[in-house]
Amino acid sequence: MSITVNGLDELRKLAGSDLGTSEWIEVAQDRIDTFADATGDHQWIHTDPERAAQGPFGAPIAHGYLTLSLFIPLFTELLDVRGVTTKVNYGLNKVRFPAPVRAGSRLRLAARLTSVEDVPGGVQITVDGTIEVDGGTKPAAVVQSLSRFYV
Repeated sequence: MSITVNGLDELRKLAGSDLGTSEWIEVAQDRIDTFADATGDHQWIHTDPERAAQGPFGAPIAHGYLTLSLFIPLFTELLDVRGVTTKVNYGLNKVRFPAPVRAGSRLRLAARLTSVEDVPGGVQITVDGTIEVDGGTKPAAVVQSLSRFYV
């Protein structure tokens, strides 16, 4: 369920709020292969299902950066900021990949808006996010993301 805010004042009021949990998204082998093609990272652990089945994870796994790249589409399910002209990713403070994402796994994002700070022309938000693996005991990724919204 998405939270919609209109303008920076409403966004500021959300500081410290839990944003909820996104819908599940499947990370199928074709998504992993497409990411490998886009990045040139064709390591067998990602792209060779037969060999990966004999590897340390028992199946092909998604690239960590593929998992990280899913943060934005999952996050946009949680928060819709209206009344701004520009939305940009500003960076990351911390990223960890505690658990692999096996091909065919489902992921979702649980997020908290930890802070909203004024910057020239807008605000910068800090979001603590956990990308969960369906049925997993550890998250696929733990992310502290920075985004900016300009008026």
